[in-house]
Amino acid sequence: MEAKRIEIKGVVQGVGFRPFVYSNAHNNNIKGWVLNNSQGVIIHAEGSKKNIDAFIFALFNNPPRSSIIKEKAILEEKAEGYQEFTIVESRGGGEQEVLISPDLALCPKCYEDVTRGENRRYKYPFTNCTNCGPRFTIIKGVPYDRPKTTMAGFPMCSMCEEEYHNPLNRRFHAQPNACPECGPQIKLCDGKGKAIFDVTLPELLLKGHILAVKGLGGYHLVCDAKNVQAVNRMRQNKKREAKPFAVMAKNIEIVQKYCYVTSKEAELLDSPQAPIVILPRKSHKLPLSLAPGVETLGVMLPYTPLHLLLFSGELELLVMTSGNISNNPLIYQDGTALLELHDSADYYLLHNREIYNRCDDSVIRVINGQTQIYRRARGYVPLPVEIPEQIAVLACGGDLKSTFCLTKGTKAFLSQHMGDLDNYNNYKEYTLTAERMQEYLSIKPQAVIVDLHPEYNSQKWGCELKKPVIKVQHHHAHLASCLADNNHAEKALGVICDGTGYGTDGNIWGMEFLLGDFNGFERLAHLEYVPLPGGEAAVKEPFRMTVSYLYQYFGQAGVWQATENLQSLKKEEIAIIIQQLEAGFNCPLTSSCGRLFDAVSALLGICTKVNYEGQAAIEMEELADRSFQGKGYDFELEQKELSPILISTGRMWKGILKEISQGIKEEKIAAKFHLTVAEMIVTTCQALENLLPSRKVALSGGVMQNKLLVEILVPMLKEKGFEPLLHNQVPANDGGLSLGQAVIGGRLANVCSSSGKGA
Repeated sequence: MEAKRIEIKGVVQGVGFRPFVYSNAHNNNIKGWVLNNSQGVIIHAEGSKKNIDAFIFALFNNPPRSSIIKEKAILEEKAEGYQEFTIVESRGGGEQEVLISPDLALCPKCYEDVTRGENRRYKYPFTNCTNCGPRFTIIKGVPYDRPKTTMAGFPMCSMCEEEYHNPLNRRFHAQPNACPECGPQIKLCDGKGKAIFDVTLPELLLKGHILAVKGLGGYHLVCDAKNVQAVNRMRQNKKREAKPFAVMAKNIEIVQKYCYVTSKEAELLDSPQAPIVILPRKSHKLPLSLAPGVETLGVMLPYTPLHLLLFSGELELLVMTSGNISNNPLIYQDGTALLELHDSADYYLLHNREIYNRCDDSVIRVINGQTQIYRRARGYVPLPVEIPEQIAVLACGGDLKSTFCLTKGTKAFLSQHMGDLDNYNNYKEYTLTAERMQEYLSIKPQAVIVDLHPEYNSQKWGCELKKPVIKVQHHHAHLASCLADNNHAEKALGVICDGTGYGTDGNIWGMEFLLGDFNGFERLAHLEYVPLPGGEAAVKEPFRMTVSYLYQYFGQAGVWQATENLQSLKKEEIAIIIQQLEAGFNCPLTSSCGRLFDAVSALLGICTKVNYEGQAAIEMEELADRSFQGKGYDFELEQKELSPILISTGRMWKGILKEISQGIKEEKIAAKFHLTVAEMIVTTCQALENLLPSRKVALSGGVMQNKLLVEILVPMLKEKGFEPLLHNQVPANDGGLSLGQAVIGGRLANVCSSSGKGA
């Protein structure tokens, strides 16, 4: 007889790993035990060499679908003569290293339970097993056991108890296990909290009513997506004029009915993560107000049994948007929902299982066959990103699309999407979640990493934590985030295109060519500076940037000549901006790529004032003629000795104005502009290639989520011999900023620590 001690770390708790081990042990005549502890799963296995080898092979070659093995160790052990294989109760103690599982979408077997009439869980909205159901949103402490979740108040009935203790049952130690006899219950009520019994959920939705539905990580506002009046009323109530609504389709066949879906996108929709996937729309029969100004839909499939109750034969597609008032955090507490959503919802679908950790739906898009995460939350958080080993730090991220990041050894844990921190309620949730995550992960940061911007609330909070503070430039963090996302620690050229980032010279950067790594960077090129008239006002009113660019290259007369036929701009507004520019009043300089997109969009009359971030660029991308072939507009690269290369767009603007005067359609100009930006990037990379240590080019920043731009740019870079690196685990936008801050700050803190200097 031989004996082995097998230690496994990763996502191995709450995903059916112990019953999987137990079953394999019985199949291979192995004696001993398995247990969960604060580090992961520990196995003591005794048997013949042949049986132990087969047992170990089965463990690591066919683990449960939702498990993730990050580390494993197989050690020699003394045989104790066990007569059976058992599952031992979880043990605490030791430093917490186990990875907490994200929430998992309804699995096929539980789907059958909920939809089969003869099953005792038929239509039960909280059906789950070790392969699916709530995890992160209900966990209060670790290790992940029922008493440390919001299911602690629901004692199991005898039948659920039997399932829970049967190692051969798929609900063995499924901590949220429940049934209609013993588990949480739903309640339909009116705006005053009075229960309603005489109507079904689909009936209400078909009549055009709006429901506030308590889901997995918070509330959704729900209505029939094919009912124009209901969709318009929801948009009005939610104070959300233009930002597209997400929808939930009854099944994949309905998704294919209304959208074009590739096999990769279908796989994402039906995955355990079940994110919102942005898809090109094929049907124009749906209300235009679902997604004004765009030809795409953000679509997801039902990921909990509760969602299945909302659909009927006639209901194919539901608006499923965050239950909040515009710009406020997702509501996840019942009292808050009844208080704050009374003007938005007609009825409330409540339940008595507490949501402990708020978590939005994740948003994903497939570009060039690669997955790009736009918003990382449900289904992905709190899984880590692997990084080079470093000391523990807390990186505070930015203020837009905010996340924070905690590091421990070789793991970086990003928070779920926390929203924009200029909203006080988002800020409160952000700070609360940061404290909780430190407890969950047993991380005690030795340094705090913040953005350079002195007015960021994330920076101010980080500086108040009474720990050494390291400030990191915004676009350097984007570069490092992309490198870490691709497991590349060597120096590379970063092309960072976004809207706003505080530069080391005090200006607002945004189209940057940085040569760097986790240790530092050098700015080799950037878009030519132009004034940002009104500062933040120019972000919300893109026509300000149109006037700024025209004034810079053609003077006051050029501004008036170019805008005289533009009906969407008022002459008095233009006059005020010209005065601002002439006086230099509240006109910081910017090299922002996002503002360049805004300026062109406004000149073409596509979007002169925005209702949500990135609207002007998004609507211009949607309008662009995909069939356009040819060359982009002219531009110039200018370089003075010992200075970065400047990309000047004066010739581009001259070309655009000429084509407008010739009556060229906006669709063609928009397409040609996208091609021009791609050519600017490739030409600048070529101009810098003698300075580069490799051909790798990291593409990051919010503009790199522009599907059309990336689809043009990536093949062009490859054709010229470059190797583009794109994000795939964290967003290219500011949602991934904290990862870059963490690896830069961790490296610097390591150096300071080893040299005996303070950070």
